[in-house]
Amino acid sequence: MGSSIQATRLRKGMLVKVGDDLFRILDLHHLTPGNKRAHIQARMRNIRSGTLRDEKFRAEEDIERATLDEREMQYLYNDGDHYYFMDTSNYEQVHITAEALGDSKDYLIAEMMIRVEFYDVEPVGIELPQTVDLVVKETVPGIKGATASAQVKPATLETGLVIQVPPFVNEGDKVRVNTETGEYQSRV
Repeated sequence: MGSSIQATRLRKGMLVKVGDDLFRILDLHHLTPGNKRAHIQARMRNIRSGTLRDEKFRAEEDIERATLDEREMQYLYNDGDHYYFMDTSNYEQVHITAEALGDSKDYLIAEMMIRVEFYDVEPVGIELPQTVDLVVKETVPGIKGATASAQVKPATLETGLVIQVPPFVNEGDKVRVNTETGEYQSRV
């Protein structure tokens, strides 16, 4: 159940099947040492067990990419270790561990609609929108007359995520955050 992809085309966040296990790629390095053959060094997390694994693939090697089904679901809540999502068409609920979600959990707000990825019937991850709007819960007071210059200050958002924001952003402001880079985009 999947298609093959050449090792050089692997990207961070992809889900691949190695043996009977599913792995999410966390980090990649393309290495071409001197007079030797190129290879790809990948750091991966086992979706089921949560263990980390470093794997070396030859550049020309074919890796099986896991085929995922996606369903639009509503994020409900978390109880610390598990994050719960509901299918709004049949009210079926599924949960995904915090470990499987990784940094994605820092962008989830209650009642947010999200695409949940399934492998067979097992939920294995989520696909976040490009940006999310989050409320600033804590930051140092804004500097009067501050403009959008190179100065930044840390701000804690409603999900617990800490990002760097311009000095004119205050507590209670809603800010747009890029989910890929974790960077401030604008005030909403």
